[in-house]
Amino acid sequence: MKPGTRALGVAESYRPGADESTLAGAVVRADRVLDGAIFDRCTVGGLDATEAIVSLVTGLERPDVRTCFVGAVAPAWYNLLDLEAIHDRTGVPVVAVTFEESEGLESGLREAFSGEALKTRLERYWSLPPRRSVRLESEKGSDETGSNRVETVYVRVVGLKADQAASLVQVFTPEGGRPEPIRVARTLARAGDASLHDRGGHE
Repeated sequence: MKPGTRALGVAESYRPGADESTLAGAVVRADRVLDGAIFDRCTVGGLDATEAIVSLVTGLERPDVRTCFVGAVAPAWYNLLDLEAIHDRTGVPVVAVTFEESEGLESGLREAFSGEALKTRLERYWSLPPRRSVRLESEKGSDETGSNRVETVYVRVVGLKADQAASLVQVFTPEGGRPEPIRVARTLARAGDASLHDRGGHE
């Protein structure tokens, strides 16, 4: 893959009790150079994160962005994403990457919601593509045998074949098991949310 190949990473951050979460998009090249950033907001506990991510992708006006990495399928307290809709409306393949084994979100959704709110979220959750494990070899560090350290992440993919997605995640993950676009986006989201909070506190 060419070092100038670009991906958009999306992550979010919000403070306890907040009504909105800050979404950050970070354009990162395959050689790990940050090449752009954009911000938006979504509702904590709402269903507007999909629309916000579409706005991030389209708002960049960057046809050179080849993939959108998202760091969660249920950001901002179960603001469940529609990965197919993001892909359909932007034309950009979407790779959702999570970092721990999980029994799924259904039990948490049933505890947090009821009625139509629960039904809508369950339908969206059930429509997500399957979650697959991907083993990543770290460029830095080694285990006790001297071999490169291997991490496992879990991906859901729309718009790419599974092997293509696995290759992309490996290319954009230099170490630590977290793709660089998502890592940078998370840092930007935290900083952006802190800035908005502090600014609002002085108004």
